[in-house]
Amino acid sequence: MTLLLAVTINPIFLTAGAIFAFVTFGTWFVLNRISGDDKPRAEARLDMMRKRRASGATGEGGDASRSKNEALTAYLERAATPLADKVSGNEKEMGQLREKLMNAGFRREAAPVVFKTIQLGTAAFGLFVGSTYGLLADGFGQDMIIKVGGGLIIGFMIPKFALDFLAKKRMERIFLGLPDALDLMVVCVEAGLGMDQALRKVAEEMEKSHKDIAEEFGIANKQLQLGRTRSDVLQALGFRSGVDDLKQLASILIQADKFGSSISAALRVQSDAMRTRRRQIAEEKAAKTAVKMIFPLVLFIFPGIFVVLVGPAGISMYRNMLSQ
Repeated sequence: MTLLLAVTINPIFLTAGAIFAFVTFGTWFVLNRISGDDKPRAEARLDMMRKRRASGATGEGGDASRSKNEALTAYLERAATPLADKVSGNEKEMGQLREKLMNAGFRREAAPVVFKTIQLGTAAFGLFVGSTYGLLADGFGQDMIIKVGGGLIIGFMIPKFALDFLAKKRMERIFLGLPDALDLMVVCVEAGLGMDQALRKVAEEMEKSHKDIAEEFGIANKQLQLGRTRSDVLQALGFRSGVDDLKQLASILIQADKFGSSISAALRVQSDAMRTRRRQIAEEKAAKTAVKMIFPLVLFIFPGIFVVLVGPAGISMYRNMLSQ
């Protein structure tokens, strides 16, 4: 009886039980939200009908990977909807987050809420990992609190770092492929096509080589077809991409359309400027290569060369010293 009471009052046992209960309840809550068991019967049946219709549409001509991504996105949105009021920050913070998500290619309305929910989940997972590791390594004490705080911070920051990485890579792909898109647009405009037809043609032709640019131009073309003004569409194009050169291109096209100047000449000048900048960036990276190669040379290559050149002489000197 005394042994059972001691095990029950032990702080380590209580902490482990609390962590297990927290993780179990959180898993049950998320699975319950995703499965939709808490919804009314009519709403659940409507969701089922939507899924069947979407699966039938994708089965006719859609891509399987795209349907899987859309299904995963739908599940994440369904899980994040009940937490929308709790995870949403102020308007300025959510606006900055929405802009960063657009730069990374996530343009859905619920994208900020889904990101905040994922961030909350990774923070909870980091808390669990840090507390478990601290409990097993150091026991219940100050070191465990440090590991718990470190796991919480790392888990909370991982989605932000991943989002910054995705946005940076996508902006870099758009920047590298934009001169080719402008050259093709110059050809289309000089052939007699208007701006709307040129955007649609570029989106069709560059779908395989530069998917990000084709996607952005396709969205701009659809917005033009829906009746939005050309200036608003071009401004939105630069805002979604986050690339400064594309924002500058949008401003040039707006001015050319406003004052009636030649669009092909403006596109050609902008394309030449972007190619010059891309060449300068390549030359800058090439100039930095010699400095970056110093550390691998000193750490990995030079020790091997030193052993090969000096090793035989050192062995000979050692043998001569032993023989004397």
